[in-house]
Amino acid sequence: MARALAVGFGDPALFSDGGSGRAAALAADVGGSAVTTADLVAKADVIVLAHKPAQLGVVAPELAGAQRVLSLLGGVTVADIEAAVPGAAVTRAMPNTAVALRKGVTCVCGAEGLDDLLGRVGIVVRLPERLMDAATAVSGVAPAYVALIAEAWVDAAVGQGIPAAQAAELVGASLTGAAALLEARGMDTLGVRREVTSPGGMTARGLRVLEGAGIRSAFSDAAAAVAGSATR
Repeated sequence: MARALAVGFGDPALFSDGGSGRAAALAADVGGSAVTTADLVAKADVIVLAHKPAQLGVVAPELAGAQRVLSLLGGVTVADIEAAVPGAAVTRAMPNTAVALRKGVTCVCGAEGLDDLLGRVGIVVRLPERLMDAATAVSGVAPAYVALIAEAWVDAAVGQGIPAAQAAELVGASLTGAAALLEARGMDTLGVRREVTSPGGMTARGLRVLEGAGIRSAFSDAAAAVAGSATR
Protein backbone atom coordinates (compact mmCIF):
# COMPACT_ATOMS: atom_id res chain seq x y z
CA MET A 1 0.00 0.00 0.00
CA ALA A 2 2.93 2.35 0.66
CA ARG A 3 4.06 1.85 -2.92
CA ALA A 4 0.57 2.45 -4.32
CA LEU A 5 0.24 5.72 -2.41
CA ALA A 6 3.73 6.90 -3.33
CA VAL A 7 3.10 6.18 -7.01
CA GLY A 8 -0.26 7.93 -6.87
CA PHE A 9 1.09 11.04 -5.16
CA GLY A 10 3.85 11.21 -7.77
CA ASP A 11 6.14 13.41 -5.64
CA PRO A 12 9.62 12.62 -4.33
CA ALA A 13 9.40 11.42 -0.73
CA LEU A 14 11.47 10.06 2.13
CA PHE A 15 11.30 6.34 2.88
CA SER A 16 12.52 4.20 5.74
CA ASP A 17 12.44 0.48 6.49
CA GLY A 18 13.86 -1.99 8.98
CA GLY A 19 16.68 -3.14 6.73
CA SER A 20 14.73 -4.90 3.98
CA GLY A 21 15.95 -2.57 1.22
CA ARG A 22 12.41 -1.74 0.17
CA ALA A 23 12.81 1.92 1.05
CA ALA A 24 15.72 2.35 -1.33
CA ALA A 25 13.90 0.47 -4.08
CA LEU A 26 10.81 2.62 -3.68
CA ALA A 27 12.85 5.83 -3.66
CA ALA A 28 14.54 4.72 -6.87
CA ASP A 29 11.16 4.05 -8.49
CA VAL A 30 9.23 7.17 -7.51
CA GLY A 31 11.92 9.66 -6.54
CA GLY A 32 13.23 10.72 -3.18
CA SER A 33 15.59 9.12 -0.67
CA ALA A 34 15.88 6.21 1.73
CA VAL A 35 16.69 7.59 5.18
CA THR A 36 16.83 6.51 8.79
CA THR A 37 13.65 6.74 10.83
CA ALA A 38 15.22 9.52 12.88
CA ASP A 39 15.83 11.56 9.72
CA LEU A 40 12.29 10.80 8.58
CA VAL A 41 10.84 12.20 11.80
CA ALA A 42 13.09 15.25 11.62
CA LYS A 43 12.37 16.14 8.00
CA ALA A 44 8.90 14.86 7.04
CA ASP A 45 5.67 16.80 7.55
CA VAL A 46 3.65 13.58 7.69
CA ILE A 47 4.84 10.15 8.80
CA VAL A 48 2.99 7.34 7.01
CA LEU A 49 2.91 4.04 8.90
CA ALA A 50 2.69 1.17 6.43
CA HIS A 51 4.42 -1.63 8.31
CA LYS A 52 2.76 -4.74 9.75
CA PRO A 53 0.43 -3.91 12.65
CA ALA A 54 2.31 -6.23 15.01
CA GLN A 55 5.48 -4.15 14.49
CA LEU A 56 4.04 -1.00 16.05
CA GLY A 57 5.71 -1.65 19.40
CA VAL A 58 9.10 -1.84 17.71
CA VAL A 59 8.61 1.13 15.37
CA ALA A 60 6.87 3.56 17.73
CA PRO A 61 9.87 4.39 19.97
CA GLU A 62 11.71 5.63 16.87
CA LEU A 63 8.88 8.07 16.10
CA ALA A 64 9.29 10.23 19.20
CA GLY A 65 8.70 13.85 18.25
CA ALA A 66 6.56 13.12 15.18
CA GLN A 67 3.92 15.81 14.75
CA ARG A 68 1.53 14.17 12.31
CA VAL A 69 1.02 10.47 11.63
CA LEU A 70 -1.01 8.80 8.90
CA SER A 71 -1.62 5.18 9.85
CA LEU A 72 -2.46 2.49 7.29
CA LEU A 73 -2.33 -0.25 9.92
CA GLY A 74 -5.35 -2.52 9.74
CA GLY A 75 -7.15 -3.10 13.03
CA VAL A 76 -5.01 -0.56 14.92
CA THR A 77 -7.07 2.28 16.36
CA VAL A 78 -6.32 5.98 16.50
CA ALA A 79 -6.06 5.65 20.28
CA ASP A 80 -3.49 2.87 19.87
CA ILE A 81 -1.30 5.09 17.69
CA GLU A 82 -1.75 8.11 19.96
CA ALA A 83 -0.63 6.03 22.93
CA ALA A 84 2.36 4.72 21.00
CA VAL A 85 3.38 8.12 19.58
CA PRO A 86 2.44 10.70 22.27
CA GLY A 87 1.78 14.20 21.01
CA ALA A 88 1.20 13.27 17.38
CA ALA A 89 -1.96 14.17 15.49
CA VAL A 90 -3.11 10.78 14.18
CA THR A 91 -5.19 10.07 11.11
CA ARG A 92 -6.19 6.51 10.33
CA ALA A 93 -6.80 5.60 6.70
CA MET A 94 -7.73 2.56 4.66
CA PRO A 95 -6.96 3.13 0.95
CA ASN A 96 -7.17 0.54 -1.78
CA THR A 97 -4.46 -0.07 -4.34
CA ALA A 98 -6.27 1.87 -7.07
CA VAL A 99 -4.74 4.97 -5.45
CA ALA A 100 -1.72 4.20 -7.63
CA LEU A 101 -3.86 5.29 -10.60
CA ARG A 102 -5.52 8.11 -8.65
CA LYS A 103 -8.76 6.15 -8.84
CA GLY A 104 -8.72 4.89 -5.27
CA VAL A 105 -11.13 4.99 -2.36
CA THR A 106 -9.71 5.98 1.02
CA CYS A 107 -11.75 5.67 4.20
CA VAL A 108 -10.54 8.02 6.94
CA CYS A 109 -11.07 8.76 10.61
CA GLY A 110 -9.17 10.62 13.32
CA ALA A 111 -7.35 13.93 13.00
CA GLU A 112 -8.35 16.14 10.09
CA GLY A 113 -6.01 17.97 7.77
CA LEU A 114 -4.96 15.18 5.37
CA ASP A 115 -8.18 14.79 3.39
CA ASP A 116 -6.96 17.08 0.60
CA LEU A 117 -3.69 15.16 0.33
CA LEU A 118 -5.49 11.81 0.12
CA GLY A 119 -8.01 13.34 -2.27
CA ARG A 120 -5.22 13.62 -4.84
CA VAL A 121 -5.35 9.85 -5.33
CA GLY A 122 -9.10 9.27 -5.38
CA ILE A 123 -12.16 9.89 -3.26
CA VAL A 124 -12.01 10.25 0.52
CA VAL A 125 -14.83 9.03 2.76
CA ARG A 126 -14.84 10.01 6.45
CA LEU A 127 -16.35 7.39 8.73
CA PRO A 128 -16.70 6.82 12.46
CA GLU A 129 -13.81 4.63 13.56
CA ARG A 130 -16.18 1.83 14.55
CA LEU A 131 -16.94 1.38 10.81
CA MET A 132 -13.34 1.28 9.58
CA ASP A 133 -13.06 -2.50 9.66
CA ALA A 134 -16.36 -2.80 7.79
CA ALA A 135 -15.05 -0.31 5.22
CA THR A 136 -11.98 -2.50 4.75
CA ALA A 137 -14.37 -5.32 3.85
CA VAL A 138 -16.03 -3.11 1.23
CA SER A 139 -13.48 -0.89 -0.53
CA GLY A 140 -10.12 -2.15 0.68
CA VAL A 141 -10.74 -5.55 -0.90
CA ALA A 142 -12.27 -4.16 -4.09
CA PRO A 143 -9.33 -4.69 -6.50
CA ALA A 144 -9.02 -8.33 -5.46
CA TYR A 145 -12.76 -8.99 -5.59
CA VAL A 146 -13.16 -7.38 -9.00
CA ALA A 147 -10.12 -9.28 -10.30
CA LEU A 148 -11.67 -12.56 -9.14
CA ILE A 149 -15.03 -11.72 -10.72
CA ALA A 150 -13.32 -10.70 -13.97
CA GLU A 151 -11.30 -13.93 -13.99
CA ALA A 152 -14.42 -16.05 -13.51
CA TRP A 153 -16.23 -14.04 -16.18
CA VAL A 154 -13.39 -14.50 -18.68
CA ASP A 155 -13.27 -18.23 -17.92
CA ALA A 156 -17.01 -18.46 -18.55
CA ALA A 157 -16.61 -16.67 -21.89
CA VAL A 158 -13.80 -19.00 -22.89
CA GLY A 159 -16.04 -21.92 -21.93
CA GLN A 160 -18.53 -20.63 -24.51
CA GLY A 161 -15.86 -20.69 -27.21
CA ILE A 162 -14.58 -17.10 -27.20
CA PRO A 163 -10.75 -16.94 -27.48
CA ALA A 164 -9.07 -15.88 -24.23
CA ALA A 165 -7.68 -12.59 -25.54
CA GLN A 166 -11.05 -11.48 -26.90
CA ALA A 167 -12.80 -12.71 -23.75
CA ALA A 168 -10.51 -10.58 -21.60
CA GLU A 169 -11.09 -7.55 -23.84
CA LEU A 170 -14.85 -8.01 -23.70
CA VAL A 171 -14.94 -8.42 -19.93
CA GLY A 172 -12.54 -5.55 -19.23
CA ALA A 173 -14.43 -3.09 -21.40
CA SER A 174 -17.78 -4.31 -20.07
CA LEU A 175 -16.67 -3.82 -16.46
CA THR A 176 -15.41 -0.31 -17.21
CA GLY A 177 -18.56 0.69 -19.05
CA ALA A 178 -20.90 -0.81 -16.47
CA ALA A 179 -19.09 0.94 -13.62
CA ALA A 180 -19.27 4.26 -15.48
CA LEU A 181 -22.98 3.74 -16.13
CA LEU A 182 -23.69 3.02 -12.46
CA GLU A 183 -21.72 6.08 -11.40
CA ALA A 184 -23.57 8.26 -13.89
CA ARG A 185 -26.88 6.95 -12.54
CA GLY A 186 -25.99 7.65 -8.92
CA MET A 187 -25.53 3.93 -8.15
CA ASP A 188 -29.14 3.16 -9.02
CA THR A 189 -28.40 -0.55 -9.31
CA LEU A 190 -32.03 -1.60 -9.65
CA GLY A 191 -32.68 0.94 -12.40
CA VAL A 192 -29.64 -0.14 -14.41
CA ARG A 193 -30.58 -3.81 -14.07
CA ARG A 194 -34.14 -3.16 -15.22
CA GLU A 195 -32.91 -1.28 -18.29
CA VAL A 196 -31.14 -4.35 -19.63
CA THR A 197 -33.35 -7.13 -18.24
CA SER A 198 -36.34 -8.06 -20.38
CA PRO A 199 -38.91 -10.34 -18.71
CA GLY A 200 -37.93 -13.91 -19.45
CA GLY A 201 -34.97 -12.76 -21.56
CA MET A 202 -31.34 -13.80 -21.64
CA THR A 203 -30.20 -11.37 -18.95
CA ALA A 204 -33.03 -12.44 -16.67
CA ARG A 205 -31.98 -16.07 -17.05
CA GLY A 206 -28.37 -15.23 -16.25
CA LEU A 207 -29.32 -13.17 -13.20
CA ARG A 208 -31.51 -16.00 -11.94
CA VAL A 209 -28.56 -18.38 -12.08
CA LEU A 210 -26.29 -15.94 -10.21
CA GLU A 211 -28.92 -15.39 -7.53
CA GLY A 212 -29.49 -19.11 -7.23
CA ALA A 213 -25.75 -19.67 -6.82
CA GLY A 214 -25.82 -17.38 -3.79
CA ILE A 215 -23.97 -14.31 -5.03
CA ARG A 216 -25.55 -12.07 -2.37
CA SER A 217 -24.84 -14.42 0.52
CA ALA A 218 -21.28 -14.94 -0.77
CA PHE A 219 -20.59 -11.20 -0.60
CA SER A 220 -22.23 -10.94 2.81
CA ASP A 221 -20.18 -13.84 4.17
CA ALA A 222 -16.97 -12.43 2.68
CA ALA A 223 -17.61 -9.00 4.25
CA ALA A 224 -18.21 -10.61 7.64
CA ALA A 225 -15.02 -12.68 7.31
CA VAL A 226 -12.85 -9.67 6.37
CA ALA A 227 -14.31 -7.32 8.99
CA GLY A 228 -14.01 -10.01 11.66
CA SER A 229 -10.39 -10.79 10.82
CA ALA A 230 -9.46 -7.09 10.99
CA THR A 231 -10.49 -6.95 14.63
CA ARG A 232 -8.48 -9.98 15.73
